[in-house]
Amino acid sequence: MNKQELLSDYKNYEDKILLAKVLDKLEMTKTKNKIEYTDFLNLYEQELVNNFLKKIKVERYYFFGGVGEAERKILIIYPEKLTEEMVRKNHSKMISVIKIKLPLDLTEDYDHKVYLGGIMKLGIEREKIGDISVKHKGAEIIIKNEIQKFLMQNIDSLTRFKSCEIEIKSIEDIDEIKIEKIEISEIVASLRLDNIVASLARTSRTKAIEILEQERVFLNFKNETKPSKQVKAGDIITIRGKGRFEFTEISGNTRKGRYVIKINKYI
Repeated sequence: MNKQELLSDYKNYEDKILLAKVLDKLEMTKTKNKIEYTDFLNLYEQELVNNFLKKIKVERYYFFGGVGEAERKILIIYPEKLTEEMVRKNHSKMISVIKIKLPLDLTEDYDHKVYLGGIMKLGIEREKIGDISVKHKGAEIIIKNEIQKFLMQNIDSLTRFKSCEIEIKSIEDIDEIKIEKIEISEIVASLRLDNIVASLARTSRTKAIEILEQERVFLNFKNETKPSKQVKAGDIITIRGKGRFEFTEISGNTRKGRYVIKINKYI
């Protein structure tokens, strides 16, 4: 089958572009007989690509984000002459870590948005940046090696990082990233997706339906546009522009019969 036939079932333009790039990487691995890898993929993209590769019966690939708990990962495709164990010895050639240490006299810590916003302000695409582990007075940021030199030459031009200590570390030296969540409670009339989205996004059901129609909502990392879709405990809901949430349980009901639900909000 040619590329157009393989992608014919996918209607979303961005999905098709991503999968077309993956097919190009597969072809390069085959023709050049060498390792190929993509930019960083988010959880939805990983699920999409993984299902696609299984569908077309590709086996020699895996996802890697630097640490076990990484959310953003690159797809690594390798030729038949190599084993996965052999490929894993090449990770330091693909991605690395930029370590930023804030000066002690800085009165506050920076959050995730400050670090990400600063790097993107330099004109670097989000896809070149992996997970960001924020620590007290600093952060470790996983990046593709191709932007390493540019970052080191330009990051101190940003006022927010001017007095910081900045160094490059091998991906093998990174500390484990801890995913942080906070538990919140929400009250909803039903477990329909539009009700849940309205509550999490702090908006009306009408606006929540618009958000769904705009394809900004993902249920378990798959795009979902159906307002009446039922949500159950264990489901992961991602709302572009609002964040990611895990519905953990129904903890009770109000006198009016509404559901009191517990949600883990990723921070």
